[in-house]
Amino acid sequence: MASFEELTALALALPGTHQEETWEQVTLRVGRKIFAMGRPESGEATVKAAPAEQAELLAAAPEVYAVAPYTGRFGWVRVRLAGVETDELRELLTDAWRSVAPKRVVEGHGG
Repeated sequence: MASFEELTALALALPGTHQEETWEQVTLRVGRKIFAMGRPESGEATVKAAPAEQAELLAAAPEVYAVAPYTGRFGWVRVRLAGVETDELRELLTDAWRSVAPKRVVEGHGG
């Protein structure tokens, strides 16, 4: 089971990532591009995903993943942190980070 603190630590360990408060939420970004966000007290986070990945996650674990409000039509997923293991969260965040990070930064991190 993951926590919001683990989510931010995992995200901030990725190259070029920083945290900003926006819309009364913690947003995790590469440059100006957001790849994850949430409120620490909510027990949930919203993470960028491709629409195909979103469909897979929802089908595999509907008790953990849901279509994110507002951004879900673009593939973003809402993650119930208590229902996800740290390794799975790390993979989800790394994929989200790769989708927004500059190519040279991604290649420098092992592609």
